[in-house]
Amino acid sequence: MELQGEPGPNEADLVLVRTTLPRLPLPPNADRAAITTDRLILRPLSPDDLDAMHVLRTQPEVMAWTSANRIDRDVAETQQRLDPFLPPNDSKTYNFAICLRATGELIGVGGCHKLENAFGWPEIGYMFRREHWGKGLATEFLNAFLGAWRALPREEATIRVDRRSAVTTAAGGSGDAAGSSSGADLQQVEEQIFAITTQKNVRSQNVMKKAGAEHLLTWKAREIYDENILVLLPTCRFFPGRTVPPQ
Repeated sequence: MELQGEPGPNEADLVLVRTTLPRLPLPPNADRAAITTDRLILRPLSPDDLDAMHVLRTQPEVMAWTSANRIDRDVAETQQRLDPFLPPNDSKTYNFAICLRATGELIGVGGCHKLENAFGWPEIGYMFRREHWGKGLATEFLNAFLGAWRALPREEATIRVDRRSAVTTAAGGSGDAAGSSSGADLQQVEEQIFAITTQKNVRSQNVMKKAGAEHLLTWKAREIYDENILVLLPTCRFFPGRTVPPQ
């Protein structure tokens, strides 16, 4: 049976819009304060996290939900995955070590790993060690991360985004599908940050819902590790400028 999903992002669907985004460069790791929740501490990643991150990225259950669909081959490969979140690359990523508050043990990583995804917006991702699933920690992390993301200083930006994502602000008009392919009469649209899961990853979809995400679309894509496999990718978004409902 053929998978039923919407078309994925492509160049023809990108439109130019005005919006807000976190001011660049992002605060360096050295200036990022740790974030404390009931059970977690979110802190900047450091070179010393390599061994703990390698443990995380060599759990098959964890890596099955990643685009690689396999564990890291060796510590050198894990280092390549850690480097984007260390200086000087921290100027364009906002990722955290997720640690148990009680012990300081690193049990996951998460945050904004790219400022521009295929839809044109920043994207959230996270992973937790298998033994810490099912305890509500992902929701706790995500709520804390989104609070920190909202608190970052903003600047006006002109960017190209998928027209299906563009939601105009009160000042920029009304309705969806705003934007211009030519750059003329640009609409002001609401800032967004995306999260993309796979159809089978129901746990993460539930986490997104609990944190207030809005489902945008579910699209078909080919697996990175095997182009013969088609998958459905539920895609949701958060609006940092909107009032956050009480938890």
